[in-house]
Amino acid sequence: MSHVGAPRGRTCSRGPRSRTLRSAVLLTTGVLAVSVLSGCSSSEEESDAKAVPQDIAPAGRDKVADGGTLRWAVDTMPTTLNAFQADADATTARVAQAVLPSLFTLDERGRPQRNADYLESAEVVEREPKQVVLYKLNQQAVWSDGREIGAPDFVAQWQALSGRNSAYWTARNAGYERIEKIERGAGDLEVRVTFNKPYADWRALFSPLYPKDVMGTPAAFNDGARAKLAVTAGPFQLKGVDARGGTTTLVRNPRWWGQPAKLDAIVLRAVPRSGRATALATGALDLAEIDRATADRIARAAKGAAKGAHGPGTGTAAPAPGAAAPAPGSDPVKARLEQAARLKNQQVIAAYAAEQKALRGYVVRKSLEPAYTQLALNGENGPLSDDRVRRAVARALDRQELADAVLKPLGLPAHPVGSHLALVGQQAYADSSGALGGQDTEEAQELLADAGWTRGGARKPAAPKDGAKAGAQASPGTGGKNGGKADVPSDEGLYIVGDDKPAIGNDGPAGTHVLAPAHAAAAQVVALHRQAESQAQQERHAGRPADHRAHQGERPSGALGEAGTGAAEQPKAQGGGAPGAYAPRGTAVPAPAAPAAAGDVAAGPLGKDGEPLTLRFVLPAGQDSEPLRTVGDKISRMLGRIGIGTEIVKVPDDSYFKDHIASGDYDLALYSWPGTAFPATDGRPIYAKPQPAADGSLLVEQNYTRVGTDHIDQLFDQAAAELDEKAARDLLKQADARIWAAAGSIPLYQRPQLVAAKPEVLNAGAFGFASPRYENIGFARK
Repeated sequence: MSHVGAPRGRTCSRGPRSRTLRSAVLLTTGVLAVSVLSGCSSSEEESDAKAVPQDIAPAGRDKVADGGTLRWAVDTMPTTLNAFQADADATTARVAQAVLPSLFTLDERGRPQRNADYLESAEVVEREPKQVVLYKLNQQAVWSDGREIGAPDFVAQWQALSGRNSAYWTARNAGYERIEKIERGAGDLEVRVTFNKPYADWRALFSPLYPKDVMGTPAAFNDGARAKLAVTAGPFQLKGVDARGGTTTLVRNPRWWGQPAKLDAIVLRAVPRSGRATALATGALDLAEIDRATADRIARAAKGAAKGAHGPGTGTAAPAPGAAAPAPGSDPVKARLEQAARLKNQQVIAAYAAEQKALRGYVVRKSLEPAYTQLALNGENGPLSDDRVRRAVARALDRQELADAVLKPLGLPAHPVGSHLALVGQQAYADSSGALGGQDTEEAQELLADAGWTRGGARKPAAPKDGAKAGAQASPGTGGKNGGKADVPSDEGLYIVGDDKPAIGNDGPAGTHVLAPAHAAAAQVVALHRQAESQAQQERHAGRPADHRAHQGERPSGALGEAGTGAAEQPKAQGGGAPGAYAPRGTAVPAPAAPAAAGDVAAGPLGKDGEPLTLRFVLPAGQDSEPLRTVGDKISRMLGRIGIGTEIVKVPDDSYFKDHIASGDYDLALYSWPGTAFPATDGRPIYAKPQPAADGSLLVEQNYTRVGTDHIDQLFDQAAAELDEKAARDLLKQADARIWAAAGSIPLYQRPQLVAAKPEVLNAGAFGFASPRYENIGFARK
């Protein structure tokens, strides 16, 4: 296992094709999440899946009062106001949305819509010989200094983000490196962008758009917009950042040409999530994203259930009158201590009751956040470097049970996420989880047996008899830390770090029972990837059942796993597994035992060569991360049913991501990725096959599971260059099916979005995918 301070992979990008660090930052809600990236295609073809509607108390502008200041909670003060720098965060994004041009904004289904405040039109006007996009700007669009928004701003942003000048400290540049030139069109309000190769996600570019004053030079880019934005072009402008007071203030922009902002000002106040209930109760906030515990308190307050009779989180009733009087003959010192404790408890109860009374002035608005929580399986070394063990972990999970536990108590739809690349309601969404298969205890146990993990394997071997040499009869290929898999090279280009040694044949010493010959193991992987490739094809056959088992099929050129494929259909393995997945008939299997019934605890831990199969499950330890740890506990119990032990390691929230997830110091971990409207661009660095660097380190980009394949990379590249939107979505579905088959990350559920708001706040709350319309937010007319 790895240790803190010993990272095994570099997370820097391999070049300009990497779009952002599509950040995964830890959170006060106990998960990792990131600011949502913009836009998607605008095709009329819709997904059948239904998105959960936003909950923002929508109202026409005539119902919204003019004036007022909205106090809106944020997690942190912005470390920079330049959204293209590495330390940009969610607060940076919120400020940018309110004060800078976004050429495309997202609707409630995560689809990009032309922002008429800035664009009259934007379209691809040429495809051959090169792609050309023509932007026609709104003739009223001007920066706050009076200058027209125009081609010079586009050119400056392209040059800063193209990756050609390392003096710019950029974190996001995907798409900009594909631009060949930018020219003025027929007039000052037209901008022609020519690409050197096709780029399907062109709508992701120039949002936000910064003025040339910020992007024009490396010095201005690196330092000029960290704490101030002198020139803006949105319904609001930045008044100031008060680091000591923890506030960022936005005020109405007098030069705004669109519908004027209803609010006079928005004050973004940094309040940690653990302190938001108190901040709401004291009246310091009008709007705040909250956790489930705070939402429950607001619900109880609304029902009048908490009126001071009980303390916070306790079942202790308030003491009866006279209860503080000491009994005759009691120890006076002890009596005073008891009396002080009772007084303190009464004070806590009174304060809690006062807070509950104040919380009656808020409502909870809820939807599903455009982000999903996943179980990450680190495939770099140890047991999870064997794809059979990873698949066994996945097949042990009841994802529906996990989604129910998180979402049902909140009254939200509880559906396991079926895609790594899109969320329910988006055009690109398709459930490809069948490429791996659903919960199946028997199948999971057979996968583990095939990988050499058996009930008796955890027992230490008997000491050698006199004259015998320890280990002399050891079976070849069974080494590895914690009983790692035999050194069999992975098939189909599936990338596992260190998996580069010769295969072990079926010629072990007498008495050795080989669980799966090399050919059968190869056939298993081939069959699994055939499942992935066949997902979309199966769905198109009317009346044909959605069979997630493997079947024989044509493999495209360049697919992984050339060896071990044949024309004849492989026999179906006992237990319903993929063809070739398990030992052929007649092969001895050590320690045969009846599989555990669903829900039963396995008879004992699995092991190999005297080492138990135990996985290190790293979770954040903070108070706000309790919901995530609850999910982790459920997962541990599910794995225990198939004989996999888990060692839960709780680490500080502020080091969870950097010192453990990014550095690879974990076997299992829970964190979240945001939804995106541009999966071809934003998904690639997360699932890209890690590459060795010249210094011997590993470039993992954002693929913190260290599991990837060449073919997945190829599908992402093809999708990013495919201008036919339906064809691009089909390529993404193929990529997603293969990501499922690799079993490096298992999507679990879409995260809940809970927002406390004063009832009079309109057009704000749980936005879901939709971009806020800041000019329409305000308070109800009285």
